Amino acid sequence: MLSHFIRLFYPETCAACQALLLHQEFVICTRCRHELPQTMHHQQKDNEVVRKFYGRIPLVYGGALLYFHKKGGVQELIHHLKYKGQETIGTALGQWHGGVLQRNFPSPYPDFIIPVPLHPRKQQQRGFNQVDAYADALAERLTIPCLRSLLVRQLYSKTQTKKSILGRSEVVHEIFALRDAEAFHHKHFLLVDDVITTGSTLEACARELLKIPGAKISIACMAMSQ
Repeated sequence: MLSHFIRLFYPETCAACQALLLHQEFVICTRCRHELPQTMHHQQKDNEVVRKFYGRIPLVYGGALLYFHKKGGVQELIHHLKYKGQETIGTALGQWHGGVLQRNFPSPYPDFIIPVPLHPRKQQQRGFNQVDAYADALAERLTIPCLRSLLVRQLYSKTQTKKSILGRSEVVHEIFALRDAEAFHHKHFLLVDDVITTGSTLEACARELLKIPGAKISIACMAMSQ
């Protein structure tokens, strides 16, 4: 009853289109869930994400939930998540994508979910890692542990938003490192991030994880730049 009372005076709106949410809707309205551009990667074994990493890293599975277009609803979602601190957007996207993967991920499931880490200084400045809520929601839907201690970001870099593709590729080498990896031999890791652009950051994370004997890599992201 209290939540109904609060919603009466402080109605919640869709994070993508700002329309009022109905009682059963969470963060994203039903209309946007139907209209946001879905990639349908889960239906394509040889999809764009997998092809992007050909010759770079071997993937068991790769896929993103949505397409990212400038000035579109997905950009609005990611912007509010990343820069306005609306972490429930990550939760909503993780629940949505987790439901899709729950029905379509090739067996067996990964052993651990690993969100791409922020440098501690960047995380302190922002107050949170924008990928964490998404990773936690995926972990809950897929019943896979979320592991944050294994992969760390050891070099601080400024935002890559306005950098060229070449510039982004140049800054990722040796940014990441492993911690106490001995217990994780022969494990399958699902790397998760917000938006795939060049794939350089994910490649750097995967290359570090592949130093673990017998490691396998899959990738799942909220969106892919098109």
